[in-house]
Amino acid sequence: MKLFLTTLFIGFSIVAFGQNTLIGTVSDHHNKPIESVTVSIPELHKETITDTNGTYTFNNLPNGNFSITFSSIGYANKTLIITLNQKETRLNTLLEETSTHMDEVIISTVFNKLQSQNVMKVEHQSVKDLQQKGAATLAEGLATIPGVSQISTGTSIGKPVIRGLSGNRVLVYSQGIRMENQQFGEEHGLGMSDAGVESVEVIKGPASLLYGSDALGGVLYFNPEKFAKANTFSGNFNQKLFSNTQGSNTSLGLKTSSDHWKFLTRGSYSTHADYEIPSGEKVINTRFIEKDYKIGIGYSDTYYNSEFRYNYNNLNIGLPEEDLENTNFRTPLYPKQDIDNHMLSLHQKFFFRNSKLEADLGYTFNNRKELEAVDEVALHMKLKTASYNIKYYLPKSGNLETILGVQGLHQTNKNNGEELLIPDASTNDIGVLLTSNYEWKSHTFQAGIRYDARKINTETHGIVGEEGYFKAIDRTFESFNTSLGYKTKLRDKLTLRLNIASGFRAPNLAELTSNGVHEGSNRYEIGNADLKNEQNIQTDLNLEYGNAHFEFFVNGFYNHVNNYIFISPNGAEIDGNNVYDYVQDNAALYGGEIGIHYHPHPLDWLHFVSSFENVTGKKDTGEYLPLIPANKFSNTIRTEFNIQQWFQKGYALVNLDYILKQNNNSAFETTSNDYTLLNLGFGGNINVGKAKFDLSLNANNLLNKTYVPHLSRLKTDGIPNIGRNIILGLNFNF
Repeated sequence: MKLFLTTLFIGFSIVAFGQNTLIGTVSDHHNKPIESVTVSIPELHKETITDTNGTYTFNNLPNGNFSITFSSIGYANKTLIITLNQKETRLNTLLEETSTHMDEVIISTVFNKLQSQNVMKVEHQSVKDLQQKGAATLAEGLATIPGVSQISTGTSIGKPVIRGLSGNRVLVYSQGIRMENQQFGEEHGLGMSDAGVESVEVIKGPASLLYGSDALGGVLYFNPEKFAKANTFSGNFNQKLFSNTQGSNTSLGLKTSSDHWKFLTRGSYSTHADYEIPSGEKVINTRFIEKDYKIGIGYSDTYYNSEFRYNYNNLNIGLPEEDLENTNFRTPLYPKQDIDNHMLSLHQKFFFRNSKLEADLGYTFNNRKELEAVDEVALHMKLKTASYNIKYYLPKSGNLETILGVQGLHQTNKNNGEELLIPDASTNDIGVLLTSNYEWKSHTFQAGIRYDARKINTETHGIVGEEGYFKAIDRTFESFNTSLGYKTKLRDKLTLRLNIASGFRAPNLAELTSNGVHEGSNRYEIGNADLKNEQNIQTDLNLEYGNAHFEFFVNGFYNHVNNYIFISPNGAEIDGNNVYDYVQDNAALYGGEIGIHYHPHPLDWLHFVSSFENVTGKKDTGEYLPLIPANKFSNTIRTEFNIQQWFQKGYALVNLDYILKQNNNSAFETTSNDYTLLNLGFGGNINVGKAKFDLSLNANNLLNKTYVPHLSRLKTDGIPNIGRNIILGLNFNF
């Protein structure tokens, strides 16, 4: 069937064959050519840079309407829409100087517009920017984005939280496909390395219309690094050293491209010893080792674009426990997790005369082991997921754009260990969506509707009445969801966005079937096979203003969730463990983020960035929800400078984060104290003779503050987070 469809699509594409050339120049408002401007056509994965005359050229382009993006440091990003239907098209453009943030093309929303044009507010951060903030891990970097935090287990495990929602309520996409790695567990981390990841986009709110079940709380969309520019070869070597964990991270990447073919590969290796708390003690068995390998192959011509990527990630993570003997220094002790994750994706685009078809096919294999001792595999789960996402972009009608889509997956979970958290099971999803975007003067409207069905089948296991017994389940969960968005300019440079969207999440296997002591939680958990869908409606209001020297934003949200699933003690005990049931109640989460970016004139080298984030989560009974992050006030002063020719694009920053007390705790949580963290950063591009490299130096928790975050899984044992940590990074491009 797949071969037949592919052949059919290629046949249609050949009918729409078109071989076009796009040329042009990029200048400033003094008509002076701008050199080294990055010119890209994201839909075609094509990119080039302007020469000394500001000229760029693309060959072998298909017919159709495409977004052309121009970006250069010191200038505002610019995106233009161009129609290609003749042999040679010329497009000259002017760029405006600016010193504030770059306006990025958003990939996680189906219409792929610039953020300034997007109806939905999406946070975009490059991984390089997150690293400049001093993030030691990818999850830690995500937690610097307003509205995002993490449930952490030391330095090795970080689970993203978006506006108080986590686990299966937050969907993670990488390489254009959904990541499936047992997200139901608090001790199950993100499971991916930042090596070979270019940027992340965060949708803070229900995105079930675009992504189906599990996007009720939001989406993390990771964009992989781009291929090399046409007819070039490049590479880079990156080395980081971490003082606190005596850690090391090494990454090597190579890539090359011709006019049609593209290839890249990257490998990385990380090793960290136990982290040290401010008292000088080591937290035994918080050590971990991570190996990551990525490969990408691309092909493009005038009617077809294809991109294949493969990612292998292995995590060997120690689990802290009392009375462990400190041996081996870096090698994780028992108990530990050994996790393999394989991810394969195939992204294809077919270009017709006035429309296009996109197809994303994915396969992931998550192999998770929890080992108590040598040759003693307590828990071993194999999760296999095959997914598809097909979107057809109808011919544009005036200012109206419309997309039809179908998505789905087939997933199996198989147990091979002595213990079972969840039974052997299969899950099948299918979803159909229709969404449109309409522009009229300064107003943009976006609306859509979607239907989803998820079927879950499990197998019977164990003996009735005993721990580890699972009754067979055969359930189907269905949901209709809609969204409506509106964007307008109230005044010049003042933008208003209003979005109302519904979302849903089908109960996961742990919530439906649990019957035993959950590792690390010290509680006996009992599932509920009669649980219903979680169904929510969220209203988001975004107001933002930006000129050359000052920006501000205000985000407010109200999220009402029907049938919110949580665990609650029932008063009983089994083998000395309190028994918790999975139950449901209506709940609401509300709050928002506010921030400014001030760049005073004429101090072009100075930036002040400040933000405050707040979220409150309550059940309709008035009780607080668990795992709600504390309010956070963050302030950063950043300077930018050049020292002659040998030190370019230099920066220095001071960051002060104040995390407020969290007194709004659930019945089985404790309150958390407030604390303040001071972080420093310094770096730039160094050119000494023929030697050229990037330098970064960060000092996190400079004052060696003792603190315990509210969302730390080590909080119940009174274990603080990591103390002072100096991070040195060197990056060599060749």
